[in-house]
Amino acid sequence: MPDTPPTFQDLGLSADALAAIAKKGFEEPSPIQQLVIPKLLRNSTDIIAQAQTGTGKTAAFGLPLIEMLNPREFSVQALVLTPTRELAIQVSDEIRSLRSDSRLQVIPVYGGQSFNQQLRSLKKGAHIVVGTPGRVIDHLHRRTLRLEDIEFLVLDEADEMLNMGFIEDMEEIIKHTNPDKRTLLFSATMPPRIKELAKKYLKEQEFITVKQQPLTPRQTEHIYYEVKNAEKFEALCRIIDIEDEFYGLVFCRTKSDVDTVVSQLIERGYDADAIHGDISQDQRERTLMKFRQRRINVLVATDVAARGLDVVDLTHVINYALPQDPESYVHRSGRTGRAGKQGTSITFITPREYQKLLFIQRISKTAIKKSIVPDVKDIIKAKKKKIADEVMEINAQEIGETYHNWAKKLLEHGSESDMLARILYHAYHAELDPDMYDELHTERHSRGQDLEGQARLFVALGKKDSITPPKLVKFIIQNTGVPNELINEVQVYDQFSFITVPFAEAERILAIFQKKNTGKKPLVTKARKKES
Repeated sequence: MPDTPPTFQDLGLSADALAAIAKKGFEEPSPIQQLVIPKLLRNSTDIIAQAQTGTGKTAAFGLPLIEMLNPREFSVQALVLTPTRELAIQVSDEIRSLRSDSRLQVIPVYGGQSFNQQLRSLKKGAHIVVGTPGRVIDHLHRRTLRLEDIEFLVLDEADEMLNMGFIEDMEEIIKHTNPDKRTLLFSATMPPRIKELAKKYLKEQEFITVKQQPLTPRQTEHIYYEVKNAEKFEALCRIIDIEDEFYGLVFCRTKSDVDTVVSQLIERGYDADAIHGDISQDQRERTLMKFRQRRINVLVATDVAARGLDVVDLTHVINYALPQDPESYVHRSGRTGRAGKQGTSITFITPREYQKLLFIQRISKTAIKKSIVPDVKDIIKAKKKKIADEVMEINAQEIGETYHNWAKKLLEHGSESDMLARILYHAYHAELDPDMYDELHTERHSRGQDLEGQARLFVALGKKDSITPPKLVKFIIQNTGVPNELINEVQVYDQFSFITVPFAEAERILAIFQKKNTGKKPLVTKARKKES
């Protein structure tokens, strides 16, 4: 008989930790959590864990840290290094959500955020600092962050930090830390340089590996639409209406958003319902039963409320709000495309969320293609086809004499086509009225003039100029003041580089470098049209 998998209660966690886990809706520990949590709590060795993103790594080290650190000692006791600002924010938010009633302070530090703001937060007292290598080094040089007494160092996504050129920064940071600390190194892969780092800086160590699994279902198509917040509901309605048989989950960030979307859907005539944390268990079960029986075809939910949801044959998962992290994206998307059937995962993003989408795409190793919200004309055409198919499926012999006699009487007042047109108008004119759809921003502007769009710029600097992606971003910021989060798709080659920014920032960058040009070849120009 196979062994029963361990529960969170079996891992040695306190009652407070178990309460925090229950509040988040976690039902059972993931494999990496089963392996790492007991070793961190009961042993004193360093740990190397090979596991991909989306396996619950943050809770695997976050829960033991919360258990072992002293909230009454106001000093930095743990440092978590991450390769990107997005991951730093995600990890700090996740650890905070696991604190229960603990007073442990978790502070993220990363480039692009005000240094003074971070300094104020650090002065108030931080027990756990989550940061990117560059900004942590900035604080070390300014002596605004001291690591001599830390008890734990976590290197999260170590292979990603290697790929982004942070290996020397990691080594410099390690040299500033307490030599008696425990080190936890997490990496999806183990390239030679990471093995060398571990051998050099980790003491007695245990190696943990979790079998690699595909992060996302192969049967799922992944697409995204770039829309304004105010236009998300209109986009949702169009997606539902263009499909022959829509049967899907819509994910919102908050309970309030869920209630708002459901109310709007019902008001517009859709069969929809909601599940979230404020809904009783009885109501939840009734709603899920209606959804499974397809008496409703749209279920709107929060991530926590949807955990453990056992529903099959979904055609769509709609990310009404961009997931907070790759793990959430994987979890949501995994609900469609099951049992060998094709499913579709659709994500709505605003222009400013594009960089976060790229991060999710890169870490989850998923190609998320851009698409255009269905046009009203196409939706009306699809609806007409659906109506025609339904009419043709009616068995004429089952209609009965009453309707045939009624039809003959109506034909006394007009031709067959005239009377059929009147009947169709009577039955469907409201449903087929294009005015029921609001115009979208992208329809008010031509594609090339969309002010919310992106522009690709050519930079005449490359590896030959000792340029790296972080250095190029820093160079652009210093010369133009364009915020870090708006600089996307940074690609550095031997002789040149590319960056992608919103159109407004592109014009600003071009104008500034045009003024700096002293008659030589322009340093920054518009790139040739990028292939889609």
